[in-house]
Amino acid sequence: MYNVLDIANWFLNRDRMTSELEDSDGISNLKLQKLLYYAQGISLAEKGTPLFADNLLAWTHGPVVERAYHAYKQYGSNPIPFDEPFDDSMIAPEDKEMLEAVYQYFSQYSAWKLREMTHQEAPWKNTQLSTAISEDLIKDYFKREIIDV
Repeated sequence: MYNVLDIANWFLNRDRMTSELEDSDGISNLKLQKLLYYAQGISLAEKGTPLFADNLLAWTHGPVVERAYHAYKQYGSNPIPFDEPFDDSMIAPEDKEMLEAVYQYFSQYSAWKLREMTHQEAPWKNTQLSTAISEDLIKDYFKREIIDV
């Protein structure tokens, strides 16, 4: 299991590498939260274990990892700048492969599109606002609906 901020930094670093090669709008805190949600869901569905220990909470704008939210909230809706060196050697190759798949598929969408997507999905819809979304609910939903993306 990883520190959620290491996974967040993996996404930010990956986006930085992309933006060096092509145009990228960057990753806002809202978009990052949704990438973390999809990565956690796919990990639960494929491996049966969470990628990180932090709960996903059902907030107004969809699933949120509170610790990651607070780490980047100062950027508001702007792209999170990421210019520090990042060593991803602590992340297992199979997890990097999964993170890459999540990035490739979901980063094409805007933060607001990802928000709308999560609002249509059972884990967020079936959880009371401001409470933790059940890992079992996420796992079952992702096994049934998302795993083939």
